[in-house]
Amino acid sequence: MSKLLWKPGTMIYPLPAVMVSCGSEPAEYNIITVSWTGTICTDPPMCYISVRPSRHSHDIIKRNGGYVINLTTRSLAFATDWCGVKSGKENDKFKETKLTPVPALKVKAPMIMESPVNIECIVKEIKELGSHDMFISEVVAIHADEEYFDSESGVFRLFNADPICYLHGKYYETGKLIGKFGYSVEKKKRKKKKK
Repeated sequence: MSKLLWKPGTMIYPLPAVMVSCGSEPAEYNIITVSWTGTICTDPPMCYISVRPSRHSHDIIKRNGGYVINLTTRSLAFATDWCGVKSGKENDKFKETKLTPVPALKVKAPMIMESPVNIECIVKEIKELGSHDMFISEVVAIHADEEYFDSESGVFRLFNADPICYLHGKYYETGKLIGKFGYSVEKKKRKKKKK
């Protein structure tokens, strides 16, 4: 087996493809699609998004100090891509994609009703890193669609919403279950011998 040496670059894939909604009033509402996002702390719950300073949403988020991460699905794939390639300077993205803005509880930015999970975030720090600025943020509220919640087991089944991910400029559906956290060290249940 041999390996090719590549120049340093962005090779941590796959990534979530999320729509970030921002703005403090309807005239300012916007949606930006990002894949540079993730969890950075459990307690307090914190995450980040990285946005180019030239993007229309950058100044909106910086000015208002908050945003909502809206997880995406197979049915939202077209809108997810459209909001990533079109600018909010020239387009009303909610109107053009027929997505529905609904009020959040803790931040001024709207949530996207069609998203199965909406994560309200308050910006704690902005790090200028080069091509992108990282918005380090605290998660202050999470909204999840009731239809994916199994009331008997208490499990939220996001997989049933057909989440998508981003891999080298392409969108993919997530695959089949191959294990769960800790399965590699679980003790196998012994089968009772029949007498």
